[in-house]
Amino acid sequence: MAQNKTHAVMAQRHEPHDSLDDFPTPPWAARALCEWLDDHKYPIAEQRAWEPACGAGHMALPLMEYFNTVYASDVHDYGFGEVDDFLLPPQPDREPANWIITNPPFKLAEEFFHQTRRVEPNAGIALLCRSVWTEGVGRYQRVFKDHKPIVLQFCERVTMLKGRLEKPGARNTATAYAWFIWPPDHDLVNSLLGWIKPGTRARLELDQDYMA
Repeated sequence: MAQNKTHAVMAQRHEPHDSLDDFPTPPWAARALCEWLDDHKYPIAEQRAWEPACGAGHMALPLMEYFNTVYASDVHDYGFGEVDDFLLPPQPDREPANWIITNPPFKLAEEFFHQTRRVEPNAGIALLCRSVWTEGVGRYQRVFKDHKPIVLQFCERVTMLKGRLEKPGARNTATAYAWFIWPPDHDLVNSLLGWIKPGTRARLELDQDYMA
């Protein structure tokens, strides 16, 4: 796929690298989602996923362990995946995806959700967001009122640091995260709450995840 270099891409959200909302996802958190999807009988081993805020690939690479194909893109060139602004109309030669899975910039999470509905109306959606994303009258009206999610809350803290990936240790964060999931059929009548249980990190975390 050719790089999208239209004026709109270069002018709309082009920023210095240091100013981007780049909080790399610990790979074990992506594996936890994939195991949940697999446990709930979604045929992801036969399907294609799109990671549209891929950064340096910390989520896309573990998705590749479970999905048949993964397309990775980002508005900034991190040296991994295609350079493409997800919030612009997709290129016409892009292959369709069964799932769109990403850790979106927090301030753009709503826009990412609505864009997924526009570009892949029948695809499943999984957004890794701060747990407080459930709050807010405006967000309820704009997202949750008509699109009930499955909220998959992490019991263990998912350590995310700006611009770098570090193995959890003495350094941790006070921010709680959850997966917000809309299955491909989008037919949930009521929201559902589940948990990623304690011990998941130890089971799914690999030393090589943190090697440069």
